[in-house]
Amino acid sequence: MFDAQVAPTVDLDAYFARIGYAGPREPSLETLRAICQKHPDAIPFENLDVLLGRGISLVPADIDAKLITAGRGGYCFEQNGLLKRVLKALGFTVQSLMARVWWMKPPEAPTRARSHMILKVTIDGRDWLADAGFGGCVLTAPLDLFSDEVQATPNGGFRIEPAAPEMGGERLVLADLSGNWAPLYQVALGPWDDVDYEPANFFTYTHPSSHFTWSMTVGRTTPIARYALKNNRLTHRDATGALVEQRDLSVDELEATLRDVIGLAVQPDWRPVLEKVVGWGTPA
Repeated sequence: MFDAQVAPTVDLDAYFARIGYAGPREPSLETLRAICQKHPDAIPFENLDVLLGRGISLVPADIDAKLITAGRGGYCFEQNGLLKRVLKALGFTVQSLMARVWWMKPPEAPTRARSHMILKVTIDGRDWLADAGFGGCVLTAPLDLFSDEVQATPNGGFRIEPAAPEMGGERLVLADLSGNWAPLYQVALGPWDDVDYEPANFFTYTHPSSHFTWSMTVGRTTPIARYALKNNRLTHRDATGALVEQRDLSVDELEATLRDVIGLAVQPDWRPVLEKVVGWGTPA
């Protein structure tokens, strides 16, 4: 359990070595942009611990041991929990928010519970959305939270528009996928304390309705490409969001992709999970 009474710290030197950042450390928009681009390239999104039957700890020391020291990845609560501590250590004004995910939701599917952690970073009175934990469509630049214009990032265009009026001013984030605007998630603007994410995290890695409990989701975004794995289905898009390749992988190919493309040190005890993943195929 995360203890909100203890101020969390982070080893900035170790984090910056992990993501390959050697630039300025003042709390500027330029610094934020650089970190938001480098983090998803170096620290992949992945839910393998869930499929291995392990819990997901939000204790800062546990996150750092996994994502920084062990060279692993994680999902939004881990990724953005780490990013929040890094930004606060640099002097940024950061607030945790929560979002309802719409990405890949079938029209007939029931509304999902809010389950995605994101960050609001305020710089010179302007609010920016930062998110290092959204799989293969992760943000690689901060977005102006209250601009309705199309916003370019190193990996494609995004826009943020008002949600339905009855949603109380919430904001809907959309991504440009080769000219099609796909909704990612709807942002609630009220702040959350770190301890508030514990129930959402527990739901995410234990509840049968959470897709993380029954499918593998892995992503890495580089300056020139987006790679996403949904079970054994590999989707490769270029930096503009255009589809380059999509195909199903064998167990050996999946293991090689996790190692050579995603950048994870594949462990021997992952093999049974990867065999199951290939058997499951691509979720509808």
